[in-house]
Amino acid sequence: MIVVTGATGNIGRPLTQALADAGQEVTAVSRHAAPVPAGVRHVVADLAAPDSLKPVLTGAKALFLLLSGDLHAVGANPADVVRAAAQAGVRRLVLLSTQGVATRPFGTTRIKMLALEDVVRKSGLDWAILRPGGFATNALWWAESVRTRQLVAAPFGDTGVPIIDPTDIAEVAAACLVDDRHTGGVYTLTGPEVITPRGQTEAIAAALGTPVRFHELTRAEAKAYMTQSMPGELADDTLDILSAPSEAELQISPDVERVLGRVPRSFGEWAARNVEAFR
Repeated sequence: MIVVTGATGNIGRPLTQALADAGQEVTAVSRHAAPVPAGVRHVVADLAAPDSLKPVLTGAKALFLLLSGDLHAVGANPADVVRAAAQAGVRRLVLLSTQGVATRPFGTTRIKMLALEDVVRKSGLDWAILRPGGFATNALWWAESVRTRQLVAAPFGDTGVPIIDPTDIAEVAAACLVDDRHTGGVYTLTGPEVITPRGQTEAIAAALGTPVRFHELTRAEAKAYMTQSMPGELADDTLDILSAPSEAELQISPDVERVLGRVPRSFGEWAARNVEAFR
């Protein structure tokens, strides 16, 4: 049995589906009740309270650990989840980390994540670590304005990064959860091309078959919007990358193709597959 945390999110949903389609027994864990694929057991639990996971982990052979906001919860200690997995007899753990632990290692959240990576490495479990860059699904922030005003508003319109389709992250995670060849792997996951917000707007317009305007926000305007749904420090971290990506953050990683045997999906492919969100 494989336990997937964050199972109802942008990565967890396709990961749960991919594992179920492959005939794996899956337990999907999230903080709130939600639909899951047929044949998948769903359990409500909170990673900020690792004791709530103990019954879930009993009998599991592998764990996908996605912390999301749980990493930032007051009093949370994600290392306890790793220890609980080891104590329950879990043999393999795949951790969703972030590219930023390598490219910008000094932010508070990245320091915590890098420390958690070290806990995973020393846990005695078989492990793999995934370090994705920016997500294509962040474009869903623009869905309402595209639907209502045919408009994308974003900062740094002509500065791009190689954002990744979360479904590709999910498929890499599935491979790491079931295939011994990936034990000890640390994978940087990016899309196949650097794409700017203006280029993303063009891809959304192409998927819709209708024009979409682009309006460039100031950094202050963008931060004011972002802090409605994330801590100010995380918003600043994100804006730092979007405004001036480092050479490492601009590189196209070969790791998706190395694991899956195919190139990662483009943003245009993601937009076409998710076009109904923008109609």
